[in-house]
Order: sequence, then structure tokens, then C-alpha cells
Amino acid sequence: MTETPLVPIIEMPFPPPGTMGPPEEYVRLRRSCPMAKLAMDADMSDVTIWYVTRYADVRALIGDPRLVRPSITEWPVREGEHADSGPGLVTMMEMDGAQHRALRRVLAEAFSARSVRRYQPRMRELAAGLLDDFAKDGQPGELISGFAEPFPLLVVCDLVGIPYAEREYFLPIADTALGALSSIGTLEEAREVNRQLREYVTSLIARKRREPADDVLTHVVSACDRGELTQDSVIAFLLSMVVAGYRTTTMFLANSVLTLLSEPSQYIALRDDRALMPSAVEELVRYIPVMNGVVVLLATEDISLHGQTIRAGDAVLPVLAAANRDETVFADPDQLDLRRSPNPHLVFGRGEHNCFGSHLARAELTTALEALLDRFPYLRLAEGQDPTWDDESPSKSPLTMPVSW
Repeated sequence: MTETPLVPIIEMPFPPPGTMGPPEEYVRLRRSCPMAKLAMDADMSDVTIWYVTRYADVRALIGDPRLVRPSITEWPVREGEHADSGPGLVTMMEMDGAQHRALRRVLAEAFSARSVRRYQPRMRELAAGLLDDFAKDGQPGELISGFAEPFPLLVVCDLVGIPYAEREYFLPIADTALGALSSIGTLEEAREVNRQLREYVTSLIARKRREPADDVLTHVVSACDRGELTQDSVIAFLLSMVVAGYRTTTMFLANSVLTLLSEPSQYIALRDDRALMPSAVEELVRYIPVMNGVVVLLATEDISLHGQTIRAGDAVLPVLAAANRDETVFADPDQLDLRRSPNPHLVFGRGEHNCFGSHLARAELTTALEALLDRFPYLRLAEGQDPTWDDESPSKSPLTMPVSW
């Protein structure tokens, strides 16, 4: 009888301080330890989390219907905590079955490549307005708060119908929820955030019923009123937009600009040859390691992989950022190649839960970069003022990025 090999127990890999990463452990893990278990705190000693880093394994797992995404209000249950019978923080990532399929059908046209192309002139207008304000403050300018952070949020608010003027209220709550999604917090914290978010999005839905507009939320609410969707599905859509509909794009945009400015020849190449933009966007999202173990899935039944058994109830972290640097799939994976083709990265997932906003995300990154290249052809990192970072987060982008032009 063949013995089951021992599984290494590792600490959660983090990017080196002061960088976006990726964590240095990725190469070793892919080559010699494609499946590991994360070390857990004492009050979570009965929780098993598998950390998976190879491209082929990650690709298979994120499309495996035996793995589902848990709500942060339901998992993980620490010692002394109890399950909650109230409504969870359910976004589209946690939805399954008929309601999930119905919501995606309702959203299909609004987030299609064709609709996003029609919306791009408006995106360019929003980007130009933000850069006008940014330039007025003179040099050096702080690009994160001046453009990289507000632009994706402004686009989502404008397209969906979320009041941008209310961002000072909902952003702190949404960011707390997103932090819970990308780390392992307590159920009590998650439930309080959920209560506040559900209260806010429910009030938005009620306002949209009273005052319909030409936006996606009105379209979704109308579908609900026709019986095509449940109220919970509308809430899940809006929670998706408020919690994750902009922040990931913000991180990719900030890291993209930093990457290009850290290698000025790349910024110049893209400035001088805009035909590179489609392949450049795909390469930037592959290269930038934002998705560092932030996708948490639960096994609904036993799954065999590499001679190990992922038991029903175990959690799995398929690490997209590690998979996108897999040397067996990508030539020179640690090099930024704006002409890379083919580029089968996994940033937008696959299967039933592939990112429904992938066309929008690509268009936002394209529009933002084109706006910067047009307005600031000689953009550069400000001399003597390094970007700052939150080194406690597994998913990182600069908190500040002083630039000159």
C-alpha cells in the first residue's frame, strides 16, 4: 500500500515589505510543494486550509463545482463562536444555482463587451475630469488618492447608479468587508459589517424604486419587480458592486502604473505604440500579484489531488497570483512582456463564477492608462519620495505614489 505523503504546514506567504510582491515562496512551492496546509491559530485548530500554487491545479480547482465560496458571516467558525441563522454577506461569488444563473442572465447585456464599448466615451470623460483636478494641484502629485483610487469607484457608481457623493459613508464599511474577504477575521466582525452593508444597499434599492434612472441598478430592480429575480439577488448584486466592484481594479491600476514607471522603457513603449494596449493590459493583470490567496473555497465533498485528499468541509486557497507566474505555462514569467501572446492568465477566473465584470475591468484599465499616457507623456515617480505600502495585507498596492510630469 502506498503511503500518503506528509503535507508541509506553512505560514501564509506575504509579499516582501515595501513591494507588491509576489511572495518569494511561490517558486519553491510550485516546484516542490504544490499543496501545503496553512498554519492556524489555536482557536481555529480544527480548520484545514489547503494552499495550492501550480497553474494546472489552480485552473482545475476554480472551475470545480465541488468547491463553493463561503460567506464571511458563516466561515470560519472559531472556538467559542456559533453559526448565525440571519442573512449572510452573499455577493455573486457566493451565489449558486438557479438564482445565480438568473442574475447573470439579467446582467449579461449590461456588462457585455458591446455595452462596455458604448460606455467607454463616458469613462474617458470621467478620467479626464479627475486628471484635470489632479494636475491643478501641481507637482509632485499623489496619484493614488488623485486618480487610481477614485477613477474605478467613479465608473462603478456612474454605471450602476450608486451615489458617488455617499462614498465617505459606504467606503469604510465596504473596505472592512473586503478586508474580511481577503483575510480570516472573526464572525462577529463580519456580521456587524454585513448588517451595515445590507442596511445601506436595501435603502439604495428602495430609492431606485421611487426614482428610477438610466443605470444598471434600475434595470436589475425592474427585473426583480417583474419576477425574474428575488430581492436577495438584487442585494447580492449590489453588495458585489459596493464591496468588490471597484477595489480590485484600483489595486490593479495602481500597481500597473507603478510597474510601468519603475521600468520607464515600458511606459515609453506603450506611450509610443498604442497598438500594444490590448496585450499590455492582459500582461499587466497576469504579472501583478493582487490575487495572493484571497480566493477561499470550501469542499462540499472529498477531492483527490497529488495523492492527498481534500476533505469535505476543508477550505482551499487556489492562489491565482502564483499560478500566473508558473514557469511551465509562461516563458520568463517574472518578466513583464507587453507583447506576450498567448497569455492564458487566470485573473478573471473560469466556470460558472468567472468574473462577469471582466470586460468592464479591462476597459477601465485601458481607459485609465490611455488617459495618463495622453495627459502626462513624461510621467515619472517623484524623486526622493517612495510609494508607501500596507505590509500587513496579503493583497497589496501602494497606498501613496508621488509622481512628477
